[in-house]
Amino acid sequence: MKLISIILLLLISLHANDGVHKFAPSSECNKCHTTIYSEFKGSMHAKATPSQDPIHKAVWDKHPKNKKFNQYVCGKCHTPAANNLDKMITKGQKAMPDPKNATHQEAISCTYCHRITDVKLHAKSNTNIISTDENLFHHKDMSDEMKAGKSCIGCHSHKANKAKLNVCTTDIDNQMGKNCVSCHMPKLGGHTFHGFAGTHNNSEMLEKYVDISIVKNNDNFVVHVKNKSTHALLLHPLRVGVLKMSVTRGSETIKLKKEVFVRIIGKNKKPAMPWVANEVIKNTMIQANENRAVKRDFMIQHGDKINVVLGWFLVNPKAVKKLGLEKEKVATEFKVFKKESFEF
Repeated sequence: MKLISIILLLLISLHANDGVHKFAPSSECNKCHTTIYSEFKGSMHAKATPSQDPIHKAVWDKHPKNKKFNQYVCGKCHTPAANNLDKMITKGQKAMPDPKNATHQEAISCTYCHRITDVKLHAKSNTNIISTDENLFHHKDMSDEMKAGKSCIGCHSHKANKAKLNVCTTDIDNQMGKNCVSCHMPKLGGHTFHGFAGTHNNSEMLEKYVDISIVKNNDNFVVHVKNKSTHALLLHPLRVGVLKMSVTRGSETIKLKKEVFVRIIGKNKKPAMPWVANEVIKNTMIQANENRAVKRDFMIQHGDKINVVLGWFLVNPKAVKKLGLEKEKVATEFKVFKKESFEF
């Protein structure tokens, strides 16, 4: 009987995130870490909730666990500091994100990330192990694990659905040493950048991880896009990469055919939502360490200038209307990542 009681207590402690894990608000960090807090507040970590991220909300609004079950299953990674996280991630419970609940709007808070002590690896998605010590981030040095990016892979490693399809994956081996931090949180003026460079914000910090070059031939040219990172150029299946090319010849600008990079998931050979998809129906995304060659049959003349622009849409233009995002600038604008011009 005693053994059964101990097992029950252990099971309760593993799931009682709302009872055991209480997080100090990120605003408290602002008292001493003003610059870092300012960077964080402008990041997607601080805006991960449905009420602050219109793209996430558009997808969540269509999720079967939303209106049918009233259970915010995305809370594990999007609102991990929520005071009712247990109910959000426990089957049969009802718990939705509340714009009026301060703990929900903390999103991925400062103290949440800094209290990650380990990551438990799973086939579907990983789980962050959080310390019950509310002051851990101040009195224990976790810098080695943080610097190695281990604290990132609880949420940013992979997400598989019921069909065992990896909806979104970095394709890393989940081991320390595959460093998310060195690229996305570079050193700035003596501190580690907490604006989290990525597709939404501060992407200019990542320019050095992509090289663009060109090779001129007699009757064509080839643009090379070298992805020097350890994961695909874009990870989320909603994203679309675009390579735009044009030739300036005197006062004339000649636009050439664009090259599109996508990873489309679906079912029965048609695009489908992440919880329904069971296959990758198209994948032209530039992969880790790949040097993608894009050829255009165009004869370059002396004095020509070839202009190359690499960028992306955060939402595939073909999905914008379906998600009801036509009026959301963040979902419809083309975000320029890198520009290069080559004169001949």
